[in-house]
Amino acid sequence: MTSQGLSPLFSILTPVYDTPLNVLSDTIESVLAQSFTDWELILVDDLSPNPEVRRVLHDAAQRDPRIRVIERSTNGGIVAASNDAIQAARGEFLALLDHDDLLTVSALESVALAITSKADVDYVYSDEDKVSEDGKYFDQFDKPDWSPERLRGQMYTGHFSVLRTEIVRNVGGFRSEFEGSQDHDLVLRVTEQARQILHVREVLYHWRVVPGSTAELTDNKPYAWDAGVRAVDEHLARVGVAGRATRGPVPGTYRIEREPDLDKSVSIIIPTRGTAGEVWGKNRVFLVDAVTSVLETTQHRNLEIVVVYDADTPADVLAKLKELVGDRLTLVPFFGTFNFSRKCNEGFLAARGEVLLFLNDDVQALSDEMVGQLIAPLNEPDVGMTGAMLYFEDGGIQHAGHLHHMGQFSHAYLGEPRGTYGAFSSLLINREASGLTAACIAMPRAVFQEVGGFSELFPGNFNDVDLSKKVTQGGYRLVWLANVELFHFESRSRNPLVHSFEQKMIIDRWAGPQRDPYLA
Repeated sequence: MTSQGLSPLFSILTPVYDTPLNVLSDTIESVLAQSFTDWELILVDDLSPNPEVRRVLHDAAQRDPRIRVIERSTNGGIVAASNDAIQAARGEFLALLDHDDLLTVSALESVALAITSKADVDYVYSDEDKVSEDGKYFDQFDKPDWSPERLRGQMYTGHFSVLRTEIVRNVGGFRSEFEGSQDHDLVLRVTEQARQILHVREVLYHWRVVPGSTAELTDNKPYAWDAGVRAVDEHLARVGVAGRATRGPVPGTYRIEREPDLDKSVSIIIPTRGTAGEVWGKNRVFLVDAVTSVLETTQHRNLEIVVVYDADTPADVLAKLKELVGDRLTLVPFFGTFNFSRKCNEGFLAARGEVLLFLNDDVQALSDEMVGQLIAPLNEPDVGMTGAMLYFEDGGIQHAGHLHHMGQFSHAYLGEPRGTYGAFSSLLINREASGLTAACIAMPRAVFQEVGGFSELFPGNFNDVDLSKKVTQGGYRLVWLANVELFHFESRSRNPLVHSFEQKMIIDRWAGPQRDPYLA
């Protein structure tokens, strides 16, 4: 398959330094084997000490005129070598290929099809796996669709990135001060400018595991981790996010510490019956303890507590709440048959806050400044909802975002022990999610109004799935926050799927996808 343009569609850029000869030959062969033929391969040798490396490169160039070799007279590192390749490139798109990775036969063809599907595509990435020295494939990473929050927490898009040449040159190519995480820095800058970003849901390259490589052990290059922190920090400043990046829990991950706006008006809406129960051998009034934990973990100065209570809510519970909250309390009596969605909507009608934080009464806040952390991402205009990490009483995971997969709607990582990393560190970093539980979500008042609030057709279950779908349909991102943590004392035995009429209704209304866009 080929195009008829005067310049190739793809310029494949491969900086080379002292690569094992058999590994380098295999990488070149994987390019020569491409089913799509409209490419050039630019091999930049960064003064490899082994002269046989240059012999392999020149032998390849003699075999195929699409292969070009650049020999550097000094060793400048991967950034300098990559920038030499960018300068020499003639293609409309640049495809970044490490000197020890392997392309699948249809890699360029799949990317070309993605590019032709939309005229304004500026960045394409794909799924990946790893290949061992003995040729075994493993560790397949079915990546999320475009997930800007996850890219801040992890360079998830990987090695084989395809970027529009014009944009790469406009943003200045690779930068030497980010050596080690130069690809993360470049992709952050390109995606800030990109019109369309596409994810090809196929494994298009194999990340070769060789001794000393990042693929073998992520902490082989600690300098790269620090360079990544600086890259994300600069990105946050460029896009106007008030906060900073720090090292995450494991190498190659990053935490985003946003500066909370403690003066923004926030209404915490809690539907309740004021019930009590036993937790950790102690009887507790859930509503009172939930509000207490929130107030103890926040310094927020403009906070309203809106409690939507049933007629049979004990009077002493409401009295205790008034004593605890004072003039920041708004009480809303609720009459009629139980309907969680209607309760939340009536709480909204009584609320005055610019931001709404819906909270179940059976939670306990664990994180410092839980309110501030939860609402901070909403300062980005395309974030429509945020959610938190919730744990069962025994510490197992109750909520880490919804999983909309195989036509069903469920909780991701349900029941996994606290401290689990998740697939490819997905439980350690903030990321986009398909849905968020109504037990703890924050959203701008304007977005809640725009999507019509909770659907009262779902009185007990799947109302949060429906709300999440409406918010994403409106073009907003849902962001799950790994470091905002609460206990949720919901019974492990509770199974919303037994409510078949609501389950059927949500599937009929939204038709769950076969593959979740954000989690494998």
